[in-house]
Amino acid sequence: MNYYEQGEKYFLHAYGRQKIVLDHGQGVELYDTDGKRYLDFYSGIGVNSFGYGYPKYTQALHAQIDKLMHVSNYFYTPIATEAAKKVVEATKLSQVFFANSGAEAIEGALKLARKAYFMKHGKADSEIISFHSSFHGRTTGAVKLTGNAHYQEAFGPLMNDVKYATLNDLTSVKALLTDKTAAIIVEPIQGEGGVNPCTKEFLQGLRALCYEHDLCLILDEVQCGMGRTGYLFTYEYYDVKPDIVCLAKGLGSGVPVGAFVANEKYAQAMEPGDHGSTYGGNPFVCAAVSTVFDIITEDHILENVKEVSAYLEKQLDALTNEFDCVEGHRGLGFMQGLVLNKPAGAVVNEMIAHGVIVITAGTNVVRMLPPLITTKENVDEAMRVFRDVLSMQ
Repeated sequence: MNYYEQGEKYFLHAYGRQKIVLDHGQGVELYDTDGKRYLDFYSGIGVNSFGYGYPKYTQALHAQIDKLMHVSNYFYTPIATEAAKKVVEATKLSQVFFANSGAEAIEGALKLARKAYFMKHGKADSEIISFHSSFHGRTTGAVKLTGNAHYQEAFGPLMNDVKYATLNDLTSVKALLTDKTAAIIVEPIQGEGGVNPCTKEFLQGLRALCYEHDLCLILDEVQCGMGRTGYLFTYEYYDVKPDIVCLAKGLGSGVPVGAFVANEKYAQAMEPGDHGSTYGGNPFVCAAVSTVFDIITEDHILENVKEVSAYLEKQLDALTNEFDCVEGHRGLGFMQGLVLNKPAGAVVNEMIAHGVIVITAGTNVVRMLPPLITTKENVDEAMRVFRDVLSMQ
């Protein structure tokens, strides 16, 4: 029995897994157990920002393993404090809570916004506005915020009082406002829902609306944050500042860590006992977080994303012009979606079979989330394979 067959036997079938077994990686390349090479344009759903075997990253984790991996959050550690300082200063917010995942970051942000509402109104009847086609995670609170019934229908009853507006339609948001609205949560670029970016006018309008009605603006940058769009945080591109931002994926670039970061107004709503996480922010993952910020700065990662992603977009323009099955592309930086006029699953499967790993987003979008160290030569290779695959469609 091979590893794939063993996996099918022993794992719960929560994923529709590919029939390849990945063994190791180097740079932007992955290799399966048969030795086949793959160009990674997926980075573990946007996690592996620096690809595989990046020396500064691996050396920092090796050093921390030898020093201290875990202690209770009833104690501070130097490395966790260092990581927290870097997160807070980079976001220009006030205080951070480290969790284990993006979904946990969303849950914590939700609790914090509702706690602030409770402190203001003296009652626990808050409402949250989210968006159709959004994705915020699979825990029961996060899945309720996810504006897609497919993810929810088998798991009810879920949390009440979440309403869904339409992305880039400020009127639809205003129509949902009540005196019970506590927060609006939005992805600056919807990932799972189809790589759908907010317009600048819309996100700035949400910011103004939250100021006007004293609401908490929560930005979910779990996928689009930490340099993926060419900005450390995508809200910098939009020239807005959230009340709370949720981070994960690239925050640890391989280790399981998430965070929600709040401004002073909302941070003060958190009191001992309101929230917690046994593993959240332990020394090991915080060594990764601290190192990620150093690498992004010292190794000019954002500059590479901006330069190479501009080249990628030109190549995607060319694909759009060449192939009738391609309607266009959308996204920002290294978060791009190739929009097809047919289901994307078959194209994704053929791309992987031809040695380039990509994923779907929604039904008809091929999503690209390459490592932030991707080069123009890597883009050229991916485009050659796209042309081969699209020619077969």
